[in-house]
Amino acid sequence: MENLAQIAMESVNFQAIMPSLVLCCFGMVLLLVSVFLERGRTAPICWLSIIGLVVTGIISINGWNDPQAGFAGGVVLDNFATFFNLTCLIAAGLTILMSDSYLHREGYPVAEYYPLILFTTAGAMWMASGTDLMTIFLGLEVLSVSLYVLAGFFRGQLRSNEAGLKYFFLGAFSTGFMLYGVALLYGVTGTTKVAGIAEAIRLMPDASSNPMIIAGAILLSIGFLFKIGAAPFHMWTPDVYQGAPTPITAFMSAGPKAAAFAAFMRVTYISLDSLQVDMSAMFWVLAVLTMTIGNFVAIAQKDVKRMLAFSSISHAGYALVGMVAWNEVGFSGILFYMLVYTFMNIGAFAVLVLIGKQGEDNLTLDGMAGLGYKRPFLGVAMAIFLFSLMGLPPTAGFTGKFFIFAGALKAGYVWLAILGVLNSAVSLYYYLRVMVYMYFRDPVEDFSWVKMEMATIVSILIAIAGVLYLGVLPGPVMELAKLSIF
Repeated sequence: MENLAQIAMESVNFQAIMPSLVLCCFGMVLLLVSVFLERGRTAPICWLSIIGLVVTGIISINGWNDPQAGFAGGVVLDNFATFFNLTCLIAAGLTILMSDSYLHREGYPVAEYYPLILFTTAGAMWMASGTDLMTIFLGLEVLSVSLYVLAGFFRGQLRSNEAGLKYFFLGAFSTGFMLYGVALLYGVTGTTKVAGIAEAIRLMPDASSNPMIIAGAILLSIGFLFKIGAAPFHMWTPDVYQGAPTPITAFMSAGPKAAAFAAFMRVTYISLDSLQVDMSAMFWVLAVLTMTIGNFVAIAQKDVKRMLAFSSISHAGYALVGMVAWNEVGFSGILFYMLVYTFMNIGAFAVLVLIGKQGEDNLTLDGMAGLGYKRPFLGVAMAIFLFSLMGLPPTAGFTGKFFIFAGALKAGYVWLAILGVLNSAVSLYYYLRVMVYMYFRDPVEDFSWVKMEMATIVSILIAIAGVLYLGVLPGPVMELAKLSIF
């Protein structure tokens, strides 16, 4: 018994979870601090949360090129995890910056909002660092439970209640698929370690035809596909994105999605490497289906938040192209694209945060008419983000799609790359339509209610800088992405 305890203690390495540990500590401290603040005073918690994210980011950067494994090999803080950690931290930081004035405007200045974002980010970091399916599942649940609360945060709004309930019920349903897949793979291989599963499958002569392995891989994939919003597991996305508080919609579209891709990539690339042919074929179909459904359904949307929700589905399809490629260019392209998508999508939602009225019933195409003339800065900012979402140079959206499709071409998937480019062309219609309303339609409103809140403006400026820098000078960050591939 003493030997087992000693082995267990020796396998503990807090350096492997130090970034997420620091973030959790900040979250718990902020929960206590919020108790002693007068009701409605959220600014101190907001800025302390930013400090927590900055400290966590510094700790994460210090771990670059110094991989740390811990907890019996269930967690590893390598370059791959660090890259995704920083992406999630950026998403959380931009979200928090745009949130404080928004919460007061909507009548929900509740300080617990910020610790929930920190806990969600910590769960995302565990997913990126997990090298054991149970660790990944733990991170997924910490992330999901916090997001269920945040999606339904506006208790007095029916749309927010609907968003929280739909996300909760469908999320719990998808979790069941994932756990069943974990159970099947454990039953066949005798381990939940990512590398252990790979080794066990490699030693099986009939692995590609073993029904238990195939079923386990499919069920596990369903759980991840739900989280990234890929078709046909995307049905929750438009309603949840439309009903959730706008900053949380922005956050869900970037941070948690990046974490899901991180865990999905690690499990697929390592554990299921022996099934590459079958998995690539499945991803090919899913990528085309996701891109096509997301883009064509977005055309019919009048609500801008709902349109961006279907847009996020299509972008998940673009990222899945890198999974199909199954090579260094494709996987590093996914890392780069998740960072790019964080800047351009959160930036677009930050503009919506500023122009929305209380209740946000005006966030429609008609409600954005004349925005470019009445609020020139917001119009230009929105145009930059929309150009990037389209994938037009010199924005980061172009370079992100370029790397993704380059991976597909290198792997010989020429038609997949062509279909990806055609889908990007389809997206021009609904993105340009927003700009047509902003600049070529007479304003229905004078946008006199818009307050240029400094923190939200900073969030928009950071997003613009990220979109333009990664579009003009993508090389250094792409090299870091390549160094992050395990």
